[in-house]
Amino acid sequence: MLFNSISFIIYFPIVVVLYFAMPKKMRYLWLLLASYFFYMCWNAKYALLLLYSTAVTYSSGLLIDRCDRKKQPQQRKKLFVALSFAMNLSLLFLFKYFDFAVENINFLLAKCNLQLITPQFDLLLPVGISFYIFQALSYTMDVYRKEIYVERNFLKYALFVSFFPQLVAGPIERSKNLLKQINKETVFSCENVRRGLLLMLWGYFQKIVIADRIGILVDNVYGNVNNYQGCYFLLASVLFAVQIYCDFSGYSLIAVGAARVMGFQLMENFDCPYFAKSVAEFWRRWHISLTSWFRDYLYIPLGGNRKGTARKYLNIMIVFLASGLWHGAQWTYVVWGGLNGMFQVVGSLCMPLRKKLSCFLKVKENSFGQRLLKMSVTFVLVDFTWIFFRAENMGDALHIIRSIFTVHNPWIFFDNSLYSLGLTQKQFHLLIVSLAVLLAADWLKYKKVDVLDRLLRQELWCRWSVYIAGILFVLIFGVWGSAYDAQAFVYFQF
Repeated sequence: MLFNSISFIIYFPIVVVLYFAMPKKMRYLWLLLASYFFYMCWNAKYALLLLYSTAVTYSSGLLIDRCDRKKQPQQRKKLFVALSFAMNLSLLFLFKYFDFAVENINFLLAKCNLQLITPQFDLLLPVGISFYIFQALSYTMDVYRKEIYVERNFLKYALFVSFFPQLVAGPIERSKNLLKQINKETVFSCENVRRGLLLMLWGYFQKIVIADRIGILVDNVYGNVNNYQGCYFLLASVLFAVQIYCDFSGYSLIAVGAARVMGFQLMENFDCPYFAKSVAEFWRRWHISLTSWFRDYLYIPLGGNRKGTARKYLNIMIVFLASGLWHGAQWTYVVWGGLNGMFQVVGSLCMPLRKKLSCFLKVKENSFGQRLLKMSVTFVLVDFTWIFFRAENMGDALHIIRSIFTVHNPWIFFDNSLYSLGLTQKQFHLLIVSLAVLLAADWLKYKKVDVLDRLLRQELWCRWSVYIAGILFVLIFGVWGSAYDAQAFVYFQF
């Protein structure tokens, strides 16, 4: 069930109304049933995997707590943590990385003229498996570190792992936030409903009006790499950076908004990432829940920056290579993650030289021109890595990069050639207007202007004028299929 489908538009109000109509002690049970129904709409059998991960991490929490209460050796606690991680990650490996591993083993065996491995089964990747497994594992680690109490009610813990707004594509919530809220009684609030619905509307605008419209052009160019060259790839790559931002940010906003309607506060997942002035800052603003997960549960346990400069840079590379692999079982994702890590390492190594050069040239670091230059360079570097993220394979990625740098055909921006890429002239103009709205909204947020708060303080007629205009804009100018075919969110494949 997609957020941008008719079924969800029917499902969500029913869930909310019945949630607040029920006795407070029964509400978590209703949300648990609604969450499992939501997940089973994709494939009912894969709900067993969700239940398996839930049972393993729930049990690990109880066993770790038992070790603490009986003052058993620390090694035993570590054993239970290791078992929880091994049992969950092995499940993830089986469904997501098994074919990738076999393919690469076969490649090496073929080089040695040895017999190839032929797997006997083919598994469909369960939607959201990477997200809910990471969320469940964070509970194991938080209990081990004594940062969260042990949840003894299995059904409440199961709701924490399966909470439907953020189940299949995040934000990857922490037990310290969401599990504590599940144990509190939520109260109906008109303020929460207004804010939640407005966040959802803005998310729908990003997804249906911008991301899905850009996706038509990007899919056409990246799906036919032999038919295009030069500036076609340049345009598609720049627009893909916007597409994936609006697609994933749109999902996160709908998730946060839906949870807010029911009285739950989920973490922010995006904070104006394309206004970042360095790749390191970009990753503090992009997919914040995943970045912080890797920081807290991989980077810091590896030693973080506490074991010297060389070890710090090695840890950064390990984290970003792991992040690339988390996104997909392809070498293109590993290269994407490695490049993001490398840009941060190089940026840190060059910082003393940049400071000396700025001092010599008497550059004002906080001037508008300097900040704009840093934002532009950061966007170019990040967008370069997106080519590997979007390309079907390494061959296509290298072909696209080579074509961008060797084929010069800027006239396509002036001779109407762009209107043959799937979007008409009117569609392009609408896209430009939509991007201007997005840019203005993100700039105001970057400058710490709370647009939502200011809107809610306006007169009734003004607020409702904005509400109706926003809804009509999405309905009229959104990208809809011939039979209302809702477009899946990009991150569902991870």
